[in-house]
Amino acid sequence: MPMCLPAMLKFLVNFGAMRYTLIVVLFMFLPVGLVMAQSKVTLKKADELKGGVKDGERFDRVIGNVIFEQSKTTIYCDSAHFYRAKNTVEAFGKVRIVEGDSVTITSNKADYDGNTRIARLRNNVVFTKLDQATLYTDYLDFDRIKNEAYYFNGGKLVDSINTLTSTKGYYQVNTNMASFKRNVNVVNPDYTMKSDSLQYNSASKVIYFRTETTVIDKEGSTFIYEGGEYDTKTQQSDIKQGRAESQSYTITGKRTQLDDLRKFYTLSGDVVMTHKEENLTIYGEDATFDKQKGIAKVYNNAWLAQVTEESDTLFLSADTLVSIDSQDPAKKRLLAYHNVKIFKSDLQGIADSLEYRQADSMMFFYKAPALWTSGNQMTADTITMLIENKTISKIFMTSNSFVISTDTIKNFNQIKGRKMIAFFRDKKLNQVNVDGNGESIYFALEDETNLLMGMNKIICSNIVIRFKDARVNNLSFYTNPEADFIPPHELKKDDMLLQGFEWKINTRPTRTDVVKQKKESELPAPQRTRF
Repeated sequence: MPMCLPAMLKFLVNFGAMRYTLIVVLFMFLPVGLVMAQSKVTLKKADELKGGVKDGERFDRVIGNVIFEQSKTTIYCDSAHFYRAKNTVEAFGKVRIVEGDSVTITSNKADYDGNTRIARLRNNVVFTKLDQATLYTDYLDFDRIKNEAYYFNGGKLVDSINTLTSTKGYYQVNTNMASFKRNVNVVNPDYTMKSDSLQYNSASKVIYFRTETTVIDKEGSTFIYEGGEYDTKTQQSDIKQGRAESQSYTITGKRTQLDDLRKFYTLSGDVVMTHKEENLTIYGEDATFDKQKGIAKVYNNAWLAQVTEESDTLFLSADTLVSIDSQDPAKKRLLAYHNVKIFKSDLQGIADSLEYRQADSMMFFYKAPALWTSGNQMTADTITMLIENKTISKIFMTSNSFVISTDTIKNFNQIKGRKMIAFFRDKKLNQVNVDGNGESIYFALEDETNLLMGMNKIICSNIVIRFKDARVNNLSFYTNPEADFIPPHELKKDDMLLQGFEWKINTRPTRTDVVKQKKESELPAPQRTRF
């Protein structure tokens, strides 16, 4: 049935409204680039305008003080080919593109597509973002829609702090984030960096490490970062799996925090510090490194391994291990404190704290130290060990010195005095000299049967004890010795022990007591011995 006039008018009005709404909705869902592509590049100024044809396409050749505009983009150049139909510009000579109030790009040549909003600039390209950073290259593409600049044949980013170069690079204008790839180099007054890939924020001055990056500071120390970030303004960093290397040692950890202003670094997680000269490796869960003072501190399950001979290694553990480095050899030392334990095939020991001086190869054991070699125990208030030719040469015991050795039938031969010196030969205890307040208990055994013949108890000023196969062989007494020989049937328990006797064999550390949570394959190989 034909519609009446009022109904028809209402239908037309509603249809028009629906069509308008549909157009608006479709427009909203169009890609931004397609919508923006509707904007035409306009020629605002030129001294001269000529027509031309290239490859069958007509263009306007404009010369002198040329200015083009599109939205917030202005293009300046000496001359240009303007393809109105394609909405493109080929600009030549002193090209300058100004994007809003923040970005300025100059070059010798540029191709600009007004539809895609992409500018391709070539030869002597200079990209400037306010006063934050300047990019130099010969090949730059600038996407105005993404607000991203891209170079692909070598470029350099310069700001107030850093100079960054790479083969390829991306610069995001909105976020100030630059991504560099291939042959990345960063030059700073305090360091240089080399990497295959990293990111840099030109506003915050923060560098983000994406692959292994090598950093060399002005003192020549090397740091290798496998991930994390570094604030070049504050010189603070948070690094994942970092490694630091000086002339003396290398230190690694799963996580590293660096304060380059104070030259103070903190590492955590499977910390490993390798001392190059001493062929020594320190392990632990946490560490600090004060580069200015040359002090590295390792703690939490701290222990070390040092190759001493072709087939032997010294292991040492403590609550905290400290390595002190210095240009002065006399100041180089290793400190260990609280719950010190050492293990070597021919020597074991405990102490509260320890000091090793590199210059004279002296090792000091403090506060209730005890050392064991074969069947011999040595104790004193302080014990000092001298290392010569990669092995133990002498042990000095100061104050309340006490040596205990067991014989074949488990008797305790004992020597005590004010001071003692123990001499070693072929890695075995060879002789002990007692200086002052000497006392000795020695059990005499029949040579063939090992039957106890009696006990010698001697008091004198000085004593010399000689050992054979790590057991007492003979004794010499000097300066008014007082001797008693007690036959077996007269021996009493109180007579068999000198005052101060303490057999600490239950505290003698084993290898597993010292080596903490390291596989055999991870331990240092026996080579390049120094100690």
